[in-house]
Amino acid sequence: MSGFTVGTAGSDDIDAFVASVEGLFREDGGKHDPSIDVAWPTREGVNYYAGLLDDPDCLLAVARQERDVVGHLVGKLVGPDALRRVRFAVLESMRVRPDLRGHGIGGLLVEEFVGWARRSGAELASVTAYAANDGAKRFYARRGFAPMSVTMRNPL
Repeated sequence: MSGFTVGTAGSDDIDAFVASVEGLFREDGGKHDPSIDVAWPTREGVNYYAGLLDDPDCLLAVARQERDVVGHLVGKLVGPDALRRVRFAVLESMRVRPDLRGHGIGGLLVEEFVGWARRSGAELASVTAYAANDGAKRFYARRGFAPMSVTMRNPL
């Protein structure tokens, strides 16, 4: 798998990072959840993600092919707190450019996330995937994630 690297995003990566998030919103959220505002990254993404760059409880990772950003991952730490007895690492968002899927880039991003989570003292990692996104569920299951709960909705 030559030519692909994964590392922490910097301020110079924000525009490409947000472009990747925009792709995720269109491809995943827009397809599986009509309540998602797919324009949010365009309006708010630069400020939101730039604000996370220096947060020690957040990981913004980018996958590169040469100098081009071809994927992203957002990780956040939560707990312990009054509800959670242990520190969790939440994989909040991840995407690899569609034409490069199947080359192991997603696996590299998850490895980066898991390593960061362990170094940060997390005892558990979690990720949420849409119930209809079978590919994402298989991808995460191959990396040790197992179903924990089910969210059910009733359109009113």
